Amino acid sequence: MPRVLIVSDAANVRADVRSVLGGPAADVRELDSGAQVAGQVKAEPPDLLVLDLQIGNMGGMATCLDLRLEESAGRLPHVPVLMLLDRRADVFLARRSAAEGWVVKPLDPIRLRVAIQAILGGGTYEDTSYQPSPILVGEEPGPVP
Repeated sequence: MPRVLIVSDAANVRADVRSVLGGPAADVRELDSGAQVAGQVKAEPPDLLVLDLQIGNMGGMATCLDLRLEESAGRLPHVPVLMLLDRRADVFLARRSAAEGWVVKPLDPIRLRVAIQAILGGGTYEDTSYQPSPILVGEEPGPVP
């Protein structure tokens, strides 16, 4: 049974993620502040941390960077992070914070479930939703499927 920690100050975001995890198949904990995450990780490290990008005064990027710095100093174990992004442009922030994956809002249960399964399986997940068309950025379009 995977241990998942969901961090968002928006109850509807936490509910959306919890519904994807569903039922007794996961031990799900919730926090509404990024500042609480390091203490929770130290006390009981989750198998997956789902971070909302916008969380009060310590958002997802700052929280993820804090965890990575504490990990590099040997004070915390490595915890895989799935970041919930507000817009496509925020992918840069997720990459810089060393998150294992990200999903761009609005949250889609299928993409969210695939992302969670990929990261719990030891992989990564990059949501390709809302990318600019290759034609708009001057690239040659690939073959039409």
